[in-house]
Amino acid sequence: MALLLSIDEPPKSSAQSPSAEAFLEMGFRPVYLAGALWALLAVAVWIFAPQLPGGTLGGLAWHAHEMLWGFVATIAVGFLMTAGGAWTGINPLAGRALAVLCLLWVLARIAFLLPGDAAFLAGALAESGFFALAAAALGRSVLLSRNTRNYAVPLMLLGLGLTDLLFLLATRAGDYGALMRHFNAGLLVMTLLTLLVARRVIPFFAMRAVPGLTVPAHLQSGMAQLIASAIAVLCLFAGWATALAAALTVAGGIALLQWASWKPWRVLHKPLLWILYVGYAGLGIGLLLAAAHAAGAGTPAALHVHVIAMGGFSVLIIGMITRTALGHLGRPLDTDRSMVAAYGLVIAATVLRLAALHPSPASVHLLHGAAGLWALAFALYLWRFFPMMIRPRPDRAGPAAQPVSITPRRG
Repeated sequence: MALLLSIDEPPKSSAQSPSAEAFLEMGFRPVYLAGALWALLAVAVWIFAPQLPGGTLGGLAWHAHEMLWGFVATIAVGFLMTAGGAWTGINPLAGRALAVLCLLWVLARIAFLLPGDAAFLAGALAESGFFALAAAALGRSVLLSRNTRNYAVPLMLLGLGLTDLLFLLATRAGDYGALMRHFNAGLLVMTLLTLLVARRVIPFFAMRAVPGLTVPAHLQSGMAQLIASAIAVLCLFAGWATALAAALTVAGGIALLQWASWKPWRVLHKPLLWILYVGYAGLGIGLLLAAAHAAGAGTPAALHVHVIAMGGFSVLIIGMITRTALGHLGRPLDTDRSMVAAYGLVIAATVLRLAALHPSPASVHLLHGAAGLWALAFALYLWRFFPMMIRPRPDRAGPAAQPVSITPRRG
């Protein structure tokens, strides 16, 4: 199989002191924490203090942008900066270069909250630099290692950055139609990247954790799924609604067929697995709802957007940032109550948010409830993982960890 994440369970040792070197040794450490914190803060601001984003990027545009690119795509960058090292044996970013990446991200978040065109342009420049640096670092790793299987992944990161920039330019121009088109394009590029990664790692994780479980690789259907997703992006820009609906139907249908073949009933006793299964199923359902919307079925755009973004991306994210962090931090691959509670809270927040889409006297209360549960979920993640993220792995001696050397493993 392909080179995938290398996750071991080393022997336990005594707790170590926080270390800047350890914190910046791999991309997932600062980026997962930043993304989780922003997920909490951005939703709290949008629901409870919507007047705060008062700059050029304000209102609904700010909310859509910060959830897709400020949160979801940011976590994807953290994952790929780490998984890329496992695929290639070369850590894409560490130390000062990783600190620069994080600084660009922070500057963008602050700038987009400030009034004035100068702040907006500074934010757009910082965010474009964030995606460009991440793509270049990952591209360098795959090229130097001749990891041909993953040559397309840095290009997908560039695609995320490009759709982000186009969205920002449309916002500045006040072109709502272009803004929504570029948002949907970013959503589909993120979907393409998620399908690629999830189809590889979920079966890999499942077969390692459940004795005797075997699932098909789905190489041919997976390639068809990726092609259909790429065609959907092209059809979106071309304005071909019927072809867009067909491509989304293929991508979503294949996702659900893959999910069923992974034998979900075999992982119900493993929270680290069933949360990923739930997220992948949510992504497939969201793609089918998007197809129905493109075909003119009359479903509101907000429905498939929230099913994909919350029921798909966000459920996968809360599972993935737990599973991969535990593995790369050298911790046992077991959940505790706070982790499982965070899973349940994200799912519950998704259900309440979808219920709030139906106009009723309870809609505002459902929306507030969804925001509260969402914030609590990511607060639990930060509470549990922050102390581990700022310390060296427990299997490394000394007060500070040395720069990590990632050895790829064939799964």
